[in-house]
Amino acid sequence: MSESRVLTTTSSTGATAGARYDHPSPVLGALGLFTVLLGAALPLIDFFIVNVALPTIDHDLAAGPALLELVVAGYGLSYAVLLVLGGRLGDMAGRRRLFLAGMAAFGLTSLACGLAPDAWTLVGARVAQGAAAALMLPQVLATIQSATAGHRRARAMSLYGATAGLSMVAGQILGGVLVSAAPLASVFGESAGWRSVFLVNVPVAAVGLVLAARSVPETRSDRPAPVDIPGTVLLAVSLVTLLAPLTEGRAAGWPLWTWVSLGLFPFAAYAFCRVELRADALGRVPLVPPSLLRLRSLRRGLALVVPFSIAFGGFMFVIAVALQQGLAMGPASAGLSLAPMAAAFFAASLAGPRLVRRFGSRVVTAGGLIQTVGVVLLVATVWRAWPDLGLLGLLPAMAVAGFGQGLQLPVLFRIVLSDVPADRAGVGGGVMTTTQQASLALGVATLGTLFLALVPGSGMRDALIVTLLAQLSAVVLTTLLSLRLPRAIG
Repeated sequence: MSESRVLTTTSSTGATAGARYDHPSPVLGALGLFTVLLGAALPLIDFFIVNVALPTIDHDLAAGPALLELVVAGYGLSYAVLLVLGGRLGDMAGRRRLFLAGMAAFGLTSLACGLAPDAWTLVGARVAQGAAAALMLPQVLATIQSATAGHRRARAMSLYGATAGLSMVAGQILGGVLVSAAPLASVFGESAGWRSVFLVNVPVAAVGLVLAARSVPETRSDRPAPVDIPGTVLLAVSLVTLLAPLTEGRAAGWPLWTWVSLGLFPFAAYAFCRVELRADALGRVPLVPPSLLRLRSLRRGLALVVPFSIAFGGFMFVIAVALQQGLAMGPASAGLSLAPMAAAFFAASLAGPRLVRRFGSRVVTAGGLIQTVGVVLLVATVWRAWPDLGLLGLLPAMAVAGFGQGLQLPVLFRIVLSDVPADRAGVGGGVMTTTQQASLALGVATLGTLFLALVPGSGMRDALIVTLLAQLSAVVLTTLLSLRLPRAIG
């Protein structure tokens, strides 16, 4: 699609002033881009926002460790399992329509979370909230891919990557502030803090619906494919049999079902691969088309997204626990300790597009090296200053690590989707976000389990150091794999 083929007339809001286009696809204006990025931010913020609210949820609802894990895992599982299906449905029924439906459902399920009278109701509402997020998020990348071109697409993808990274950090900052400030205390009393982290989504979703109705163009695949039911079921079984026991196992005491589930995972994953290959050979359109995975940019980019997201997800969970329980920080202080990481990430994201034009994918390698320095500095800081570690002590390491992450994530997203055809944008976005979300959940499960298992015997400081070293190994792997990326980025 040529960049010169632009929308004939647009309104000040970015929506079309008429129905006349001089190319076959509508254009995503500035307000439309802001709106879909808002839709991208909400699900990621909500994955992390509960980390600092878990102690107050436990206190108010008497949830216990196993149910607290489900509050986190229930959202992450339904979100990860349904993302690819959400992308396929958007390709079929229209991405704007699915975005609006997902945004409305996300607002309603957030309301249900905020009003939950007990722990099990909260878990059920979180599962529904994750499903709503899975309807909404794939439409963001698919709309960007289908309604932008050339340097506008590159800029939009960079902004998407920046939004994704900032949302993951901002989730815990916002959560800490809301839990401490308890803006709804006059209504909910002591439970106002944790309820606020969910109820804040309701007005945001309402605003998003109004903006989306005005500014987001409708796009869909020219060749919509029917839903691949066997592939969808087997992908769901594969993710559930892996993630459910890893997230629940430690809190539940590793009962028999966790080992049975882990034993079933390789068989489910193998069956999924066979079913998808067979569907492709028969001329059908599988849930995850093997032809997409044959794209070198997508395949190699996803190989980096996995260790990056495992390290990121695990770190965010562990640092929230360590700061609140190990250093007795309040929720606001624990959240605000991540502010230097967010600020540095944002600065790197702004510099990224210009650096990519000059250095290509080596920007990702440089980001990995800088993040490595940041994690090593954090290990040294924890070793030297614990238990007198405060916000100022954490600032240098957090800022360096955040800058390195900001050079990696936005560029990785751009690389993964650079060669995906526009008519498969929903599927490509679904595959990427599923990989990212499953890896984030896997990071919480693995690094979180490692950290919590080490605390009783080794103490909080040493458990944190060992977990940070495990994260460092994932960062080093990401850096080495970045050397295999295509040098030039489209």
